[in-house]
Amino acid sequence: MKRGSMKRWIGVILAAVLAGVAVVAIVTGNQGDDGPGVAVVRGVIGSEKKPFFDDPRVQAAFAKHGLRVEVDTAGSRQIVTDVDLSRYAFAFPSSVPAAERIKRDRKATITYSPFYSPMAVATFEPIAELLVKAGVLSNSDKGHQTLDIKKYLDLVAKGTRWDEIPDNTAYKARKRVLLTTTDIRTSNSAAMYLSVIGYVANGEDVITSAGQVAKIAPVLAPAVLDQGFSESTSEASFDDYLALGAGKTPMLVVYEAQYLAHVFAADGAIKPGMRLVYPSPTVLSKHTLVPLSGNGGRVGELLTKDPELQSLAAQFGFRTTDPQAFAGLVARTRAPAAADLVDVVEPPTYERLDELITTIDAARP
Repeated sequence: MKRGSMKRWIGVILAAVLAGVAVVAIVTGNQGDDGPGVAVVRGVIGSEKKPFFDDPRVQAAFAKHGLRVEVDTAGSRQIVTDVDLSRYAFAFPSSVPAAERIKRDRKATITYSPFYSPMAVATFEPIAELLVKAGVLSNSDKGHQTLDIKKYLDLVAKGTRWDEIPDNTAYKARKRVLLTTTDIRTSNSAAMYLSVIGYVANGEDVITSAGQVAKIAPVLAPAVLDQGFSESTSEASFDDYLALGAGKTPMLVVYEAQYLAHVFAADGAIKPGMRLVYPSPTVLSKHTLVPLSGNGGRVGELLTKDPELQSLAAQFGFRTTDPQAFAGLVARTRAPAAADLVDVVEPPTYERLDELITTIDAARP
């Protein structure tokens, strides 16, 4: 080959190499910090799980499997009724009834329930002492206190006020003795509370018919409507409990995990005078993921099976498929968690619970 031709070929080759380098640089720049092979997966979740998904350790655990999980939050009932699910690869409400409705509506074939949390009540020591005097709160034989829902509904029916409880010198508020909840129209934690009080009002049986709904809705309405304004998400209501104290929220229906996450983290959010008690009966909120498209199923599978993610979920207060992870944290921190909950009821179907909510909501002034 002549020297001039060789120079031309070398020039062509160098130009091709430089062009290739430029393409690689552009592609790498467009990928941002994720690097090659990382898939972005978007989901919509109940607000109480956002601290878990935002944790850098959780993000790093997903990244090991080539996923960057991004989440938006909504009340679990809003996820069913108001959210455009076509934008997401998975939906992750906080209960089986909501998840089963989404599964049916979206024609999904599988769901994942990687962790669960019993419904509990966050309160304060002076309030707990008053509830004991009122005969509503008592010690279980398993190391935790239980709030008798039947006796509580009797107080609600009588319109009992805090300052009417005998020998009350600690909390002489002139407002009704009522559990604070989120908005029943949007939030799963309020719907789970309604499941519990509905079970008791229905003669200790799961609500299964329109006739039962019509009968018990007037009984339950004061426990819901007389609260006044209710937050739309459980995260917002729990923030109020932590920041504003008994004056704003003497007793709040919560997910057990919300309270225990702070105890396990020893972050100072749970003050010495705060207390966690359990309604009797209670209900389990099974956080259930519904894959909708793309890598949504991978997220559900990893949350269920990956040991690191299961361990991190336990650190955020959730009870997982590995009971020892949760039990170990309880023992190490001496957290006020119920070791064994027996008085647990099932929620109604989504449709029956929605009928009860709609009936109660129609009675608003």
